[in-house]
Order: sequence, then C-alpha cells, then structure tokens
Amino acid sequence: MKRNPITLINGLLLLLIFGLMLFLFQVRSTEVAVVTTFGRFSRSITQPDFYFRMPWPIQKVYKFDNRIQAFEKKFEQTTTSDALNLLVSVYVGWRIADPKLFLDTLNGDVTKAEQTLDPLVRNVKNGVISRYAFSDLVSTNAAALKFDKIEEEMLSMIRSQARDNYGIQIDLLAINQLGLPESITTAVFNRMKAERQRRISEFRSQGEMQASIIKATAESETNRLMTLAQAEATKILGEAEREAARFYTVFAENPELYIFLKSLKALETSTKEKTTLILDPQSAPFHLLSSPAADRPQTGLTR
Repeated sequence: MKRNPITLINGLLLLLIFGLMLFLFQVRSTEVAVVTTFGRFSRSITQPDFYFRMPWPIQKVYKFDNRIQAFEKKFEQTTTSDALNLLVSVYVGWRIADPKLFLDTLNGDVTKAEQTLDPLVRNVKNGVISRYAFSDLVSTNAAALKFDKIEEEMLSMIRSQARDNYGIQIDLLAINQLGLPESITTAVFNRMKAERQRRISEFRSQGEMQASIIKATAESETNRLMTLAQAEATKILGEAEREAARFYTVFAENPELYIFLKSLKALETSTKEKTTLILDPQSAPFHLLSSPAADRPQTGLTR
C-alpha cells in the first residue's frame, strides 16, 4: 500500500505537538508555578517563559495566580486605649511571594489563604488600635488623626507573619471604614458637638482680641494725627496773628493808608465785570480814579 506523504507529514507534526505538550509548559506573566517530582518539590518558577518537564505522573506542575488579591475584613468591633468601642473594616492587598511555602501550607488554595489571613488581620488590628486613643481615629481636627501611623504599624506586624508562615506578601493594608456602635453614637456626637463649640469659642475669642488690637491701633493713630493737626493749626494761627499785628501797627501809624486800601477794596467790589456807574468823581472812593499817583499814601508794607 502506497502511503500519502502529506498524511505522513501531518502525522509527524501532530506527534511533535503532542510531544511538546507532554514535555513543555508555559508560565504566564501573571502566574507563578511549582514543579514536583513523584510528589516531592523540585523547583519554583516565578519568571514567565516556557519550561521543560517530565510527563505525568513523573512530574506535576502547580500554577498559581500571582496578581494582587483583594481581601476585605468585615466590620468588627475593637476597643481603643481609652476603653471606647469602634467598628473598623480593614482592606488588604496580597499576592504569592513563595510558591512552595504557599503550596505546602495552604495547598495553593486562595480561599484557604483568605481564611488564614482573617484571624491574622483581626489580631493585628485589635493589637494596634488598642494602643491608640479614640481621638486618634475620630476627631474634628484632621491634624490630630493618626490613620497613616496606625496603618503602617498594622502592615509591619502582619507582613512578616504572612510571608514567613504562608509565603504570602502583603502589599497594602488600609482602614477601609470606621463606625460607631449604636450604644455610644449619641455620646460621641455630643462629645464632638462640645468640641466644636469649644473651638468656636476659641475662634471667637481670638477674633475679639484681634479686633481690640486693631481698634486700639486705629485710636492711637487717630490721636497722633489729631495732635499733629492741632500743632500745625496753632503754628498757622500764631503766624497769622503776628502778621495781623504787623498790619495793625502800620495802619495805626498811617491811618490814610488804611482808608486808601479800604477805598480800593470798595472800588473793586463795586466795579465788577461789565458794570456801568455814573458817579461824582470827587466823592470817595471814586476820587482815587482821578487823583494823581503822587498824592496817594505810601503803604510802608513789604511783601
């Protein structure tokens, strides 16, 4: 019987693919793996690539998802250092750090891993929060809150336990939610209300003190300016009185000069713009208009 070469080639390709599937396996970038030989650990694989293996039942490959797993602890009650109860929920992000230890202790089961993390998180949470006061977690003053410090302490405590005992790396831990038991909610609200009232009183006192300072400064400046103004007015009045005394002396020595100046003033007042007068030029003060300049009195005033 003559054999078809194409059929033969296809058969050889299928045989090659089947052989590769028996002796090769792939680890993706999102996976880690453990290889066992006759049930005993051979090696861990944490880098993505194709790897050689002996076919089953000689060797067996266990693959685990290496992406960060989310685990949220339920709302549970805990007690602060000042004996007040709080409801706290904690959020944890973890992934497999040691595939062999993870397989040995937890059988590679994610659900079993979270069941194991549950009491660890609870113990760490209760232990850390019991060292802090209620006001470190619940306060109207944001600067007094210590969430970052509390979370860092919890993460530090649980990280070594999870890695050394179960091959789990805790990448993040955070307080997800806070609550108050119904029995103390009213008392806490009253306490927060009293604290706000205290802060309002402080702000009001500070405002009143600043207003007093501003008012006192303004009054001081006003008094200073008034004193300067009065001194300047006194100075001007003194100069005016001295000038008036000088004029009075001149007029007392020369009454004709005073009469002449008053006549000029009367003439200036009566001859406004576009004024027409018909008067006797010999009567005062219009006689000045016709009097020779030589007959006019000398002022004796200097400017």
